[in-house]
Amino acid sequence: MEAPSYEAETVTRMNKSLRKSLRTNTVPKPGVRRATTAVLLVLSASAAALVVPGPAFARASSGATAAVPPIRWGACPEAEPPYPDPSPKAQCATVKVPLDWSKPKGPKVGIFVARYRATDPARRIGVLMSNPGGPGAPGSDDALYADDPISGYTPAMLQRFDMIGFDPRGIGRSQNAECDESIADSVPTRPRSAVEFERMRTLNGRLADSCLKRTGPLAAHMDGESVARDMDAIRAALGESRISFLGHSYGTFLGERYARLFPGRLRALALDSAMDPSRPDAERYLTDGSVTIDNTLKRLAAWCEKDAACALKSKGLLKGKDLTAVTDELFARADAGTLRDPGPNGPTRTKVDADKLSDFLTFALGKGNPEATAEQLAALYTGKGEVDWVLTGAGSASRLVLCRDYDFRIRDHAQYLAIRKRVAKAAPHVRYNAQSLDTVLGCQGWTMPPKPGPVRAKGDLPPVLVANATHDLATPLPGARRMANSFPKASLFTMDVVGHWLYRRGGTEKAMRAIDTYLTSPKG
Repeated sequence: MEAPSYEAETVTRMNKSLRKSLRTNTVPKPGVRRATTAVLLVLSASAAALVVPGPAFARASSGATAAVPPIRWGACPEAEPPYPDPSPKAQCATVKVPLDWSKPKGPKVGIFVARYRATDPARRIGVLMSNPGGPGAPGSDDALYADDPISGYTPAMLQRFDMIGFDPRGIGRSQNAECDESIADSVPTRPRSAVEFERMRTLNGRLADSCLKRTGPLAAHMDGESVARDMDAIRAALGESRISFLGHSYGTFLGERYARLFPGRLRALALDSAMDPSRPDAERYLTDGSVTIDNTLKRLAAWCEKDAACALKSKGLLKGKDLTAVTDELFARADAGTLRDPGPNGPTRTKVDADKLSDFLTFALGKGNPEATAEQLAALYTGKGEVDWVLTGAGSASRLVLCRDYDFRIRDHAQYLAIRKRVAKAAPHVRYNAQSLDTVLGCQGWTMPPKPGPVRAKGDLPPVLVANATHDLATPLPGARRMANSFPKASLFTMDVVGHWLYRRGGTEKAMRAIDTYLTSPKG
């Protein structure tokens, strides 16, 4: 069996009254894409975008207007070793935008922008802006390495679009935010008592304050709405009346914010591995992610029952049991304090608690490599072998963004325990999704509170394409469904795969082709 398996794809047309499904054939396993990039852009309309001469303008919600001078392109900076230098065809510039969009005439911050011009000007559709997500990933790489034969766009896409990438405010070359990481290292990642929970909140607050001290007021303005307004400033500086946008992972949230604020300025919107735009609370966010991991474990169990490559099966450890029964037994041993970290000659003296087991299951299952996951489960079960443990905890850049975009606040330790109990009941074989829990706990005590979502502006949107894996631990399918349902007209393209980010060569290339077709089609 290939790892992961890709069994089917589904395309669902969605609007306020219609749901239709189409299933087609299988595709092979995925290829590899640059870790620091994430995205390609969006839909196509019937005409190319118009070029507007002279200064352009971007409008803030307050009604104030900030002038944006035309971009002056220049050479791009060399990459730091060991990374390769950007394409010699790439161009770079900085666009100045208001630090606080409610004060358009106030202090400015520079947004680093890169462009790779369309290779066939006669057939050029317009600009394709993209964002790779993270949050915290620099997005300029999508243009800097647009012609990379492995991770770049196809030659056909390069013919039709100017590829535009940018580092979001506070990221990379756009005044990279700094925090006191020594504080982050001391934050309890899995609080086990009321005292630890309060200590976690206190230290999270100190970390947030350190970001403000070291970065300045920009740290409080890295939310998705602000970045979406920056995107429109880039559009204006480019002299384009409309853009196509391709967002991956958190980049899909930026695409949704842009659609909410500037519907008439979108030619196309493609969202790959979609965030939940409905701002779920901590419990729903954690439940969606945890149920996804639990279902992925069941998928592994079905494979293990039939495939001799499963170490639990080949070593005779199942003995008529389902693989989920094995993980249930491992949790029972962890709760009893008898589960040990395996070693080359047998169990070590290091205990493995239930939280560490859940953390392992999340990231092992998320890799989509059933053979490796089964081998490590066998090592845990027998005490002999090796397990790849992972460090947990939310990054500072992620907190600066997500704790403003979402409201994950939990009242106290008692409510936290109640949520954990209900989530474990919904996902009994894994107990929780570690990545989701990291995000939720990272926002407890954050001193920069969640920002209210922007009011939806009037205007017509193009049809939207949303793509998602059925087993995506980072952006679970329920959130992608809510993303598709948030638009008047949208298509949801799903693939029965384990993994995150479908737009890539290799196993999920069919999704890449579907997105490219959508972006270059006059009808979207």
